[in-house]
Amino acid sequence: MMIMTMEERSAYLKRLGIREIQAPTRTFLFELHKAHVNKLSWQTIDIFAGQPASMDVRESIQLMIGGRSGYCFQLNGAFCALLRSLGYRVSMHRAGVQPLGEAPRVNSFHLGLTVSMAGESNEEDETWIVDAGLGDMPYEPIPLRMGEYEQSPYTYKVVESGVVRDGWRLEHDPFASFAGVDFAPGIVQDISEFNSKHEYYSQSAESPWTQLLLVRHRHEQGSNELRGCIWSKRDRSGIEKTEIRTKSDWFALLGDVFGERLVRYSRQERDELWQKVKRKHEEWKRSNL
Repeated sequence: MMIMTMEERSAYLKRLGIREIQAPTRTFLFELHKAHVNKLSWQTIDIFAGQPASMDVRESIQLMIGGRSGYCFQLNGAFCALLRSLGYRVSMHRAGVQPLGEAPRVNSFHLGLTVSMAGESNEEDETWIVDAGLGDMPYEPIPLRMGEYEQSPYTYKVVESGVVRDGWRLEHDPFASFAGVDFAPGIVQDISEFNSKHEYYSQSAESPWTQLLLVRHRHEQGSNELRGCIWSKRDRSGIEKTEIRTKSDWFALLGDVFGERLVRYSRQERDELWQKVKRKHEEWKRSNL
């Protein structure tokens, strides 16, 4: 298990806007989770740009500290290390995201996390689903207990998995971007279990992320998504979509709404990124005429 230094932990918490370290309670877990998904968006920017980051936990921590973010392996890998450094009992699990219109699966293309801790009354343990790497779900931890949970504007369900024995499934809201996630109950001891999946996502020509720039961000009242040049805002009133037409507006949105200011990207790299985004967007528009 990787041990974070005190300096790394302090810098990580500062990035999340958390000033004081507290005991590993349910209340502090909720504060950490909400801060993480609010401050650090889920994104495929680096893969799309041909500059995929490592999923090594130490390097993922440096991404977060250094003003960047990542996708599930990096976000949940770093968050797992942070929670463990704060005294939480965190387990990693094999999981699989079910896209709309496709079958459920547990294919290790998602890293799931649970936190086990003493109950509020100290009479029994309770287990929580925590996930900082799913983009628009969830905003705060969800109990690993069958039932329906509302986190405005979404409603989630925890049910038994139909694809893995003794597993569980977190169903997304019916109007959301994907159908749900299935989790295997077995505990993964090392994140290297997911190396081949990260290689596929970040380097394969068949990866969905090499040709699609996608950024998702969750906040207390809803979520934001940037898919190429289409910005979608979801709140209680519904979904509003806006086409971003200029480079200046696109980068401003990326920084101001999604917190992604592309630290360490050169001017040339930014220009190349925008040109690829714009080209893919125009191809998409032509294909939908």
